Amino acid sequence: DKLLKHADIALYRAKEEGRNASRFFEPEMDARLQQRKAFERELRLALTRDELELHYQPKVSLHNDEVAGVEALVRWNHPERGLVPPSEFIGIAEETGLILQLGEWVLRTACRQAAAWSDLEISVNISPAQFRQPDLVQIVRHALQDSGLAPHRLELEVTESVLIQQPAAAAKLLDDLKALGVHVA
Repeated sequence: DKLLKHADIALYRAKEEGRNASRFFEPEMDARLQQRKAFERELRLALTRDELELHYQPKVSLHNDEVAGVEALVRWNHPERGLVPPSEFIGIAEETGLILQLGEWVLRTACRQAAAWSDLEISVNISPAQFRQPDLVQIVRHALQDSGLAPHRLELEVTESVLIQQPAAAAKLLDDLKALGVHVA
């Protein structure tokens, strides 16, 4: 059993580093894998324990030097590590599928907060996994309805890669999102 476990870990590492590779098992591979699994468990718990918070980066208009909007940026307020930047947990969230739950939380929280502000526009990043969700339009619609945020005040930011992978499906989804009245960047 131990031999098969070590072989699986070495295989996982080889796949992680690209095709046509081989790796010998090394004890630190297992330690790293166990660390990653623990981090994933902690992230799952963070979603249920309200350890996530949004920080808002201002977007300043070049025309009049006034704040025209904000971008919602998620942070993990870990009870022992303090603020964990997204670069340390977004990749794991994407790999494990937690990004869907995390992304919906960010969208709903950002819309609720922006509704309490005057006329600021709020930008929310949408991950490629979220963009491939069949019910993304309904999720956005519900976030807007539940918060009372006017659709024209929400901007969804998507990466170019989602548009290249399935251009026809992406175009339809973008049209559906625009029909809600939201902006897409």
